[in-house]
Amino acid sequence: MTATEPVRTRRSIVRVVGASLVGTTVEWYDFFLYGVAASVVFGDLFFPKGEQLTGTLLSFATFAVGFFARPIGGVVFGHFGDRLGRKNLLVLSLLMMGVATFAIGLLPTYAQVGALAPILLTVLRLVQGFALGGEWGGAVLIVSEHGDPARRGFWASWPQAGAPAGQLIANGVLAGLAAFQSEAAFDSWGWRIPFLLSAVLVLVGLWVRLKIEESPVFEAARARQEPADRMPLVEVLTRYPREVLTAMGARMAENVSYYIFTIVIATYAKEHLGLGKSFALNAVLIAAAIHFCAIPLWGALSDRIGRKPVYLIGAVGVGIWAFVFIALVDTKNFGLATLAVTVGLILHGAMYGPQASFFTELFGTRVRYSGVSVGYQLASIIAGGLAPFIAVALLKAYDSGYAISIYVAVCAAISVLAVTLYSETRERDLTQL
Repeated sequence: MTATEPVRTRRSIVRVVGASLVGTTVEWYDFFLYGVAASVVFGDLFFPKGEQLTGTLLSFATFAVGFFARPIGGVVFGHFGDRLGRKNLLVLSLLMMGVATFAIGLLPTYAQVGALAPILLTVLRLVQGFALGGEWGGAVLIVSEHGDPARRGFWASWPQAGAPAGQLIANGVLAGLAAFQSEAAFDSWGWRIPFLLSAVLVLVGLWVRLKIEESPVFEAARARQEPADRMPLVEVLTRYPREVLTAMGARMAENVSYYIFTIVIATYAKEHLGLGKSFALNAVLIAAAIHFCAIPLWGALSDRIGRKPVYLIGAVGVGIWAFVFIALVDTKNFGLATLAVTVGLILHGAMYGPQASFFTELFGTRVRYSGVSVGYQLASIIAGGLAPFIAVALLKAYDSGYAISIYVAVCAAISVLAVTLYSETRERDLTQL
């Protein structure tokens, strides 16, 4: 090995990490922007006028639709990603997400076109979900398969940091508009601006992604193996059923808690506590910045002590913190509410940081894109996709935020069980899988 090889290797992984982070940030910005808008404006704009929480529930139902499309996107993108490579599919997913998000910013409202408005909104949400279903697996794999195995948890956690980065930008733009616009102006046209701005972010993301190289682990596997006789999805379900169930179970606490801490809080603060839009948006804005920093730190810790211990810290932590979270938000004190969201997201990061490397290490190279996508995205339907809808329904039924806390605690118990029952994966060699 020459003296320049380590430098070249490090430059390569940093470039790949940067491309993945930029792309996932843009994709999550688009996806979360819809969630935040669903909690504060879509109920009034795209659904018939009626009782306030009912409109919000209908709005969150379209939010959930995007999650139902994610496994389909995961299967389709995973299939071609395992056959053709990771890079090209990542470019396609980013382009699809950007077009759908930009189009949402141009949609007519229910008052203008009636029932056609929610139909168009739902169709574009389906496209968003399909694109994101293919995004996550490719983004974490291309990093995991490039990096130093001893630091895989750290490097692979950076695409995960795209989630809070996207949340940070989405909430920041919406909070800024809400602060400098009247509520009437924001509800009339101001909400469209963040959706239209996504076009700029997508162009930047595409420019960066087109410059990266294909995964060397995938290229080596393709060079030494004949194409699989069966579809990658079939091989995943027949050879790795336990791994798929482990990934799904592990995601329950992570996915549900995230949407409670970042999306549902907006509805809870506005409808249950009678606070303004900016209260929850600003609290999440501050917490997301800290969350962004926490994720790679948890990923690095998983390289030292293992994926399981770090993941369990997060799962147990959010199950307990969910009750403290509601108590602090109920004070209607902005500082305490910000603390509630911040600690919740730090604990969430203990799961989300090592998750990318953990899931990557569950599957063999030939079907890894399909495996991580299916396990990750199937859980998105029953976890993240339904979380806002279930949480608001519980709030409406029991008129208490602690019903939501119990919901999070049950999901945390499922994740603790799933992770505990599986062996540690930190020492696995991706080239031998």
